[in-house]
Amino acid sequence: MIVHQCIQGSEEWLALRLGVVTASEFSDIITPAKLELSKSATKYMCRKLAEWMLGAPLEQFTSGWMERGTNLEPEAVRYYEMERDVETSAIGFVTTDDGTVGCSPDRGISDDGLLELKCPALETHAAYMLDPASLVQEYSLQTQGQLWVCSDRAYCDVMSYYPGFPAVIVRTHLREKVKDALALHIPAFVQAMLKCRERLTQEYGELRRERVTAQQRTEASHAAFDEFMSSGIGGAV
Repeated sequence: MIVHQCIQGSEEWLALRLGVVTASEFSDIITPAKLELSKSATKYMCRKLAEWMLGAPLEQFTSGWMERGTNLEPEAVRYYEMERDVETSAIGFVTTDDGTVGCSPDRGISDDGLLELKCPALETHAAYMLDPASLVQEYSLQTQGQLWVCSDRAYCDVMSYYPGFPAVIVRTHLREKVKDALALHIPAFVQAMLKCRERLTQEYGELRRERVTAQQRTEASHAAFDEFMSSGIGGAV
């Protein structure tokens, strides 16, 4: 296990995740209910291959609720720390020793725990209040996967937070059945993906592009716009 100290969402964090299988996407490889290989595994592999080829994250839609969750995270962390009378610490990106599988837990708890935060709509939060077990069940493979990658952590607290209402906090541990399924399917998926990389390279030559950062993409866009406007065509539009 390797802990990469970086800020989640930063360019360094994005670079570390490129083409890497992550715990938040384990449900694209394994079915949560039966712990069998998912039908969506092939599509997910192609997405990881595309990231590897492009040298940049694929464009993904960010909803208002996702942005809201990110903005509320510091407030949710403070709530949890006060509620449980503990201190948490930021975690960047954690990978297996070979760097092919990783995860980004929201926080670390002392030396033996993880914290995964969710800030859903109020109706969803109310459902978790009525049935706390459903919170763990919905994010089962993500949290179980985090514990599998972060092998030095004994538990993960999953918290649903909505400002002004009691939070729902459920503790989960890595279950042997899930651990066995992850140990069976995840390495096999990674090996199949690496073989696909080799096959693509052998048949089409070097495909991987140099990584382009968000700032470089923005600068290139601005440069193209300036060139368009200075050409005389832009002024005539």
